[in-house]
Amino acid sequence: MTSPRELDLVLLGATGFTGGLTADYLAEHAPAGLRWAIAGRDRTRLEAVRDRLAADRPALADLPLVVADSSDPDSLAELAGATRAVVTTVGPYQQHGEPLVAACAAAGTDYLDLTGEPEFVDEMYVAHHGTAVASGARLVHACGFDSIPHDLGALFTVAQLPSGVPITVRGVVRSNATFSGGTLHSAVNAMGRARESRKAAAARRRLESRAGGRSSRAVAGKPHRDPVLGYWLLPLPTIDPAVVARSGAALPGYGPDFRYSHYVGTKTLRFAVGGAVGVGGLVLAAQVPPLRRVILGRVDQGSGPNQERRDRSWFTADFVGEAAGEQVHTRVSGGDPGYTETAKMLAESALCLLLDDNPRTSGQVTTAQAMGENLLFRLRRAGMRFEVVSD
Repeated sequence: MTSPRELDLVLLGATGFTGGLTADYLAEHAPAGLRWAIAGRDRTRLEAVRDRLAADRPALADLPLVVADSSDPDSLAELAGATRAVVTTVGPYQQHGEPLVAACAAAGTDYLDLTGEPEFVDEMYVAHHGTAVASGARLVHACGFDSIPHDLGALFTVAQLPSGVPITVRGVVRSNATFSGGTLHSAVNAMGRARESRKAAAARRRLESRAGGRSSRAVAGKPHRDPVLGYWLLPLPTIDPAVVARSGAALPGYGPDFRYSHYVGTKTLRFAVGGAVGVGGLVLAAQVPPLRRVILGRVDQGSGPNQERRDRSWFTADFVGEAAGEQVHTRVSGGDPGYTETAKMLAESALCLLLDDNPRTSGQVTTAQAMGENLLFRLRRAGMRFEVVSD
């Protein structure tokens, strides 16, 4: 596809940990002819990233650099106007994200991020969805471990079930990986803004159109032992259920009445109880500003584990779908979720949005809605597994 814009893709945040991994992935997998650039506040640090990439790939010695600051709307407007799509790893998004969303929505530029912050996503819908619909921009949040395995996992599960009937799906995630610094900062800040988050969600509901007589909802489950998977399940209050439910509302293939519930799974009751106590304590601490600052001060949001630790990490997301008396067990699995796989998912989402024959959409859309089977195919080709499990 030809474009009058100077660039096809800009990666903002390339000097950070996850941004650097995303730059590595693009350096290896971006097709020849893709006009991409890296962006950040500090040109010297950008040059260091480019030098690192070019050490193995001399052709990248001339990779364009864009100096832009998330606190400088003029620089973001210039960036958005120069490219077809922007990928950003600069979080927490509640603090730093809106100016870039606004610039992309106004310029008709596709936008992708890694946020897992429900309040931010809801506020961006209220403030910028209409502008993006008018300009043709696609605003795609949560393009990493939040929430691609769950969003596309539910899409894959629904495809295995009868059509035109009510469908229920439960998703259960397990992993041995460490949280990323950015994820912890985003989660703790979100926990400390429960009232603001509820207000943002209510404002979105007042604007959002209904699903044409269909129903799609995220359902808060209860702790229990799963009879199919054999795990103890604890409800997981992340952004993932809301994303899956929005895909269900947007896509008729999810049937007339779709319900999704989301859990973390443990093998023993002891770990389930310990996990519940730990999460409860973190939620309470997040309500107290001095404690919240202590927690966040212990983890650098731009930090991450070394290659050896990432190579030992894994995740699984199991799904049990039921419809018209039929049941199916599916699984999405991969390596290190918070860093290696997240960088892969973000980069492949950007390439898919730019290069593939996707459904015609605009405004704030989910990964399943915007890219669906095309992105699922790309991720399978890149090493993530989507499979039906024979129990």
